[in-house]
Amino acid sequence: MTVFGQESRDLFARSYPEVPHKLGHYLADEPRLTLDALAGLASQLPVESVEYNRGDLPIGVDGKPAPNGLTIEDTIRRIAESDSWAVLKNIEQVPAYHDLLVDLLEELRPVIESRTGPMLTPQGYVFISSPNAVTPYHFDPEHNILLQLTGTKVMTQFPAGDPAFAPDTVHESYHLGGPRELPWDDTLAKGGTPFELGPQEAVYVPVMAPHFVRNGPASSISLSITWRSEWSYAEAAARCFNGSLRQRGFAPKAPGRWPHSNRGKSFAWRVMRQLGAGGA
Repeated sequence: MTVFGQESRDLFARSYPEVPHKLGHYLADEPRLTLDALAGLASQLPVESVEYNRGDLPIGVDGKPAPNGLTIEDTIRRIAESDSWAVLKNIEQVPAYHDLLVDLLEELRPVIESRTGPMLTPQGYVFISSPNAVTPYHFDPEHNILLQLTGTKVMTQFPAGDPAFAPDTVHESYHLGGPRELPWDDTLAKGGTPFELGPQEAVYVPVMAPHFVRNGPASSISLSITWRSEWSYAEAAARCFNGSLRQRGFAPKAPGRWPHSNRGKSFAWRVMRQLGAGGA
């Protein structure tokens, strides 16, 4: 069965890769995405592919949030009462979930590859959240579609590439190995666009678009399908190059958003790395 209907695929084609937008999907009652199935998935993933913590968080946090004191399996099975947030990363490491991810992305491959070239590094993430849990303000390096499966949430997105919402120095720090969490100030709120999501709804998130998520009054499961492009990798390398220049006292210009290629700085960074000159 087709998961993304024709109307959603047409909207995706008009909007990708830079415009956030809502989509519909038909991924209801997927047996691989029930709580029991996900608890089993968590037990099959390596430790570094599982992250979970308390869900009663502010929008802005300094570093990684505190743990919740439970195992990941208990966190998932008791998500309605554990006041937690959990993510299972790179679910494609398990064959059944690899097949799920490939099937979903295959529906969108023609549009993706006509715009940003080959679909690189497909990955899947599952988010399991307690009622009213918060995913703090952050950004991610992938092209991303978040599909809501059960429960509701509101994702508030901010313009990608605008230093008012994510300073260039924070981009550079992240790509050089720093955290993805972003500094938050309440004055930023007016610049955000909220996307309300219920079951069978999804939202597209452009590369490095800052966002935070508030879960609704019921526990929630959502699936994030992501991929990289040559452009996204070049943008990341250009940020690394800029960060290295900034460490040396320069004030480099930020990389351009798509369709700017950023190939020059990306190539320069690769050369610097080969020469062992990437650090300060």
